[in-house]
Amino acid sequence: INIARNVARITAQTHFIFPSDLELYPSPGLIPNFLEMVRRDDGPGSPDKPRVYVNSIFEIKAGVDRIPETKAELLEKLKEGVVIPFHKKVCPLCHNIPFAQDWTKVDVVPGMNVLHVGKRMKPFHHWEPIYIGTNQEPLYDERLTWEGRADKMTQGYKLCVLDYEFHILDNAFLIHRPGIKTQTKLKNSVDKAKVSAQ
Repeated sequence: INIARNVARITAQTHFIFPSDLELYPSPGLIPNFLEMVRRDDGPGSPDKPRVYVNSIFEIKAGVDRIPETKAELLEKLKEGVVIPFHKKVCPLCHNIPFAQDWTKVDVVPGMNVLHVGKRMKPFHHWEPIYIGTNQEPLYDERLTWEGRADKMTQGYKLCVLDYEFHILDNAFLIHRPGIKTQTKLKNSVDKAKVSAQ
């Protein structure tokens, strides 16, 4: 999967790139709202430090006809238990975003903003952020596969070592569509031969 991410990045014709997973659906309007936010250039953070823009990620129960289109809809589904934070039942530390509780509690306002600037430090040192960035960021490690379940962890580590700021976006989210993963489902889908070969 990291080979595909790198090929997509290298061949992209835009300044900003979004090397997300195929099964992660972005909230409607994410790209135009993001570009408008970048044009405003009024967010927090240091102008001298490299940065990426992080999306909060959620899973939705299988069989739901319509995924949430707005943050308000998503928060309602979260309260109902139809939506949960991504990999909550598989690897909660891998997608535990800094200030995640704030993200669910702040007032929903129009447009997109940077809610907080986070770092990949304890207790977030296993975090595998999905982010919008540029081709200035290091390429993904092509030796790792999804089966090893750490295909993005080394990427987060590289950005940490390079002192990147993780700008956590409000009113932007990703939904993993095919249902909520559990430890049992994950173990059944892991190719043990590929993992041991890494």
